[in-house]
Amino acid sequence: MWNVSSVPYLSPRQEGEVDAWSEEAAEAGRVGTQRLRDVTTEIPPPDVATALSLDPGASAVVRRRTMLLDGQPVELTDSWYPAEIAEGTALASMGKIKGGAVTLLANMGYSVHEAREDIVFRGATNTEAAELELASGTPVIVLSRTCLNTDGVAFEASVMVMVAEGRHLRYRLVAGPQR
Repeated sequence: MWNVSSVPYLSPRQEGEVDAWSEEAAEAGRVGTQRLRDVTTEIPPPDVATALSLDPGASAVVRRRTMLLDGQPVELTDSWYPAEIAEGTALASMGKIKGGAVTLLANMGYSVHEAREDIVFRGATNTEAAELELASGTPVIVLSRTCLNTDGVAFEASVMVMVAEGRHLRYRLVAGPQR
């Protein structure tokens, strides 16, 4: 069973801290790594463009990564950023970002105030199955997350395709006044 919580992925890391994925895996006695597949600027799919409130035909920077658990691919993560935010920063460059994208964005004035998540269960496409080393059509979880700042501006939209077997998604929702 692999427990997943979104909260650690929304907070900037302190100097010297490992990324949230590595930390979460280590807490379970496992090794979490990632492989950056691609960084490019392109017109995003309609759902991502809508999530980021982009004008029709506007481009965005996408960072495509494969998340590995004990060396096995378990998740494909495509993180999209409006071009006007990402261009000229490490978000638009091939290579690991010191402190991670969440930390870089926070340092640029884009801290996560609200995250909206949408979860869909479906069969893996042929491409996803090949990347995740699954049989075509194997069930996957698709988690789409949009991060917004205190002004309600969406600055990141991520689409994560996860191996479904053994996953446990955990949510804590607080309603009403917080103490």
